[in-house]
Amino acid sequence: MASKLWEKNFEVNKEIERFTVGRDREMDLYLAKYDVLGSMAHITMLQSIGLLEPNELQQLQTALKEIYATADRGDFLIEDGIEDVHSQVELMLTRQLGDMGKKIHSGRSRNDQVLVDLKLFTRRQLIDIAEQVKVLFDELIAKSNQYKNVLMPGYTHLQVAMPSSFGLWFGAYAESLCDDMLFLQAAYKMTNRNPLGSAAGYGSSFPLNRQMTTDLLGFDSMDYNVVYAQMGRGKTERNVGFAMATIAGTLSKMAFDACLFNSQNFSFVKLPKECTTGSSIMPHKKNPDVFELIRAKCNKLQALPQQVTLIMNNLPCGYFRDLQIIKEVFLPAFDELKDCLQTCAYIINKIEVNEHILDNPMYDPMFSVEEVNRLAADGMPFRDAYKKVGLDIEAGNFTPNKQIHHTHEGSIGNLCNDQITALMQQTLDGFHFERVIEAEKQLLK
Repeated sequence: MASKLWEKNFEVNKEIERFTVGRDREMDLYLAKYDVLGSMAHITMLQSIGLLEPNELQQLQTALKEIYATADRGDFLIEDGIEDVHSQVELMLTRQLGDMGKKIHSGRSRNDQVLVDLKLFTRRQLIDIAEQVKVLFDELIAKSNQYKNVLMPGYTHLQVAMPSSFGLWFGAYAESLCDDMLFLQAAYKMTNRNPLGSAAGYGSSFPLNRQMTTDLLGFDSMDYNVVYAQMGRGKTERNVGFAMATIAGTLSKMAFDACLFNSQNFSFVKLPKECTTGSSIMPHKKNPDVFELIRAKCNKLQALPQQVTLIMNNLPCGYFRDLQIIKEVFLPAFDELKDCLQTCAYIINKIEVNEHILDNPMYDPMFSVEEVNRLAADGMPFRDAYKKVGLDIEAGNFTPNKQIHHTHEGSIGNLCNDQITALMQQTLDGFHFERVIEAEKQLLK
């Protein structure tokens, strides 16, 4: 069995080892590629300050690129007896290159190593999520434009209220994603700062060039204060969790609407049949299980920032092993959110709209406000018009005029979808993903 990076002249009790390692080896598989990227930048910097020879750097970089390719294929494994991803990478280098492989840890601790791994992993996941949010956004805007003239009831208190439209309904969720993208951008910018070189949280006596690793890894800046760099662990995950939760909140609300509108009592929309499930006893059933699961998964995701907060909330500055547990709730959450976004986009693309909802006279009263406004525009005091229409409805004498004309910004007749699309694009452009993508490409060149 390989010794641990920190092991001295005694062995830890096996049960204590099992308890302390927990699921960390499993979680570290998420970080393998990013651990290699961080090491590639770190050793480039070590060679620049004289701690590695140029030929050593070349050999180490070649070996690290091979390990990266293994991780990228999904073939990277942490062997039995190896504590974590950092130990596994160092072991693989040492097997191939001998003592040269042991030199890569100079000037860093596993504390700043896992910090940079988490930052690199998280920013890549945020790029993926931003791209998938944009795909769903585009589907919603397309459907909003397609059905902009199809009216539907709007509700307050789950009571039929006023005329709405599918243009408004689809467009509302598109604009909600615009605000969610702002949260995501803030989380991305806080994530995209370099903690490498903070070591165990108090810096290093080696003359490290932290700006070099910042540039090599495509970070916007470094976490300057080494104590704060360590304090950022947990805080980063919490902030990212809030950004993910706000997207999940939009998806969850939309999923509830879709389940409601798909039911026979509403029949506003029809979900694609291949996205529904049946009943073991009722042959007529086409259940919206997909949206129900999206609702549940997204409600669970909305608990993520609170979970992270409760794990790290009362810790003083410095590293504590409590932070390891955050990985277990944080790292898998990205795949879950991406899965929900992809599924939502697929269904929205294929959803069918009932264009004849208002043929049913039960929805006639929703045009009452239109009639009140018409009478008021013709000179009748608003309160008198309100009373007259109310009495007509009670007496069964109300005949709605369903030809409505709303012109103000954001209304049925003026959806402002072009402006909403421009807002989304402006936020997307503010991420500057191209710098990160180019930096990673150059490291692996």
